[in-house]
Amino acid sequence: MAKRRGQDAAETDRRMRAAALRLFARHGYAAVSMRRIAAEVGVQAGALYTHTPDKQTLLFSLMADHLHELLDAVGALPADATPEARLDRFVDFHIRFHLARPDAVFIAYMELRNLAPDNFRAIEGLRRDYEAWPEAILRDGAAAGAFAVPDPKIAAVGLIAMLNGVTTWYREGGRLSLDDVVAIHQRMARGAVGAGGA
Repeated sequence: MAKRRGQDAAETDRRMRAAALRLFARHGYAAVSMRRIAAEVGVQAGALYTHTPDKQTLLFSLMADHLHELLDAVGALPADATPEARLDRFVDFHIRFHLARPDAVFIAYMELRNLAPDNFRAIEGLRRDYEAWPEAILRDGAAAGAFAVPDPKIAAVGLIAMLNGVTTWYREGGRLSLDDVVAIHQRMARGAVGAGGA
């Protein structure tokens, strides 16, 4: 019996998080109440507070989980390649990872303003951890003479901004396939950093 209750609690938690993610992305954090999330899940509002102390904690948890997943995934990319190949791999990874998680990506960027100060600092720290990955690629490429980037940190932030733009306009079944979009962005990224053959 205890196992069944544990399974039910885990399922309610999963459904709560999925509903919150969907509702925050569609309507905005400020417009969504815990009561609305509970109605989406099919439970009383009070039942949600056994899973999260408040809506702010839920928002922070969704953002942090997304960024930890992102960091784990980028950390698993092979690093034993030329800077050009690493840059291509990063572009491919970033676009595909983010397109597969549109709601999480939208919330991670658009709801920063609704985080409490301590939560904001924690999320910003995780974002900087991610930015360090393309920065390292660009720094290594510059040191090897493969890239011409006077400031790898600024170039890395610019690269991420360019790649994030894909999530705002790409639609499956459009004029270009996802492979085409990735290849075009790889060429643009190489050109932006002065890579040979760009």
